[in-house]
Amino acid sequence: MPLLPELVTMIDQINGARAHLPDADTPVAERRAFIHRGMDRRAGAVAQPAPPVARADHEAKVDGGTITVRSYTPDLPGPLPGHVYIHGGGWWLGKLDHRDTLCARLAASAGCVVVSVAHRLAPEHRFPVPLHDCYAALRWLDAHAGGLGVDAARLSIGGDSSGANLAAATALMARDRGGPALRAQALDIPVLDLTMSRPSVREFAEGYVLSRDDLARDIGRYCDPDQRRDPYASPLLADSLAGLPPALIMTAEYDVLRDEGEAYGERLEQAGVPAEVTRWAGHVHGSHEMTAVLESARAWQDRVAAFLRARHAP
Repeated sequence: MPLLPELVTMIDQINGARAHLPDADTPVAERRAFIHRGMDRRAGAVAQPAPPVARADHEAKVDGGTITVRSYTPDLPGPLPGHVYIHGGGWWLGKLDHRDTLCARLAASAGCVVVSVAHRLAPEHRFPVPLHDCYAALRWLDAHAGGLGVDAARLSIGGDSSGANLAAATALMARDRGGPALRAQALDIPVLDLTMSRPSVREFAEGYVLSRDDLARDIGRYCDPDQRRDPYASPLLADSLAGLPPALIMTAEYDVLRDEGEAYGERLEQAGVPAEVTRWAGHVHGSHEMTAVLESARAWQDRVAAFLRARHAP
């Protein structure tokens, strides 16, 4: 189907705003701060208000320091399942606040404690540092489950875009390192093949929010060329996907990342792992956040919540 009508104007605005971005020679921290200001404004404009949940920030130890993780706890009798959420942003952008509404909505709708991870960002912290941070956050949730009102036997993981890459890689790492055990992985618009070899990368190379050149630059900030076939960088290229948790994979019709998400679902099924793959017609990269604008974005997020409720069931 064609692009959703509500997205046409938004895409024009995004493409127009590119002309005002700091040039490529601008220091990373300055460029990031500029883009974050735009993301701050967008986060408050496109999403429905968050439902009431209890929020708390915590510090989790990682190699070389600590990171912040934010818990979202609905007003429900516990212990509740726990879900680790990893934000997107091309590995070099993103703050907890940018997914605050999404995580609060997910906690309330799925009936679980959501723990959002402020992993360290590239290019200051390149692969595999952000992945190790996410695995440390999963282990932190497992170790602190009792204090958070979480049932450590009912854990899951998810994220969007580069965050979905880190979530899928963390699930692989948890499998390979003997835990923590995961009930499910929920991957929204995931990037799973850093070789950029899928047809949708060429088909939607320009004009649909995330361009092929954007993706190439993001990958370059995160990962060296000789690392991009590492399964923890490109989970789709892992030799075996057996033993991974059941997956829900959501792709957008007009997205450079569409085909790798769908290929991952196929490979999971071939490995005996239950995988549900849904391509959202008319959507572009990131439009699943637009719950104040798109009925289908609300349906998208409701589908993720329903999947987690089913997989978290005792």
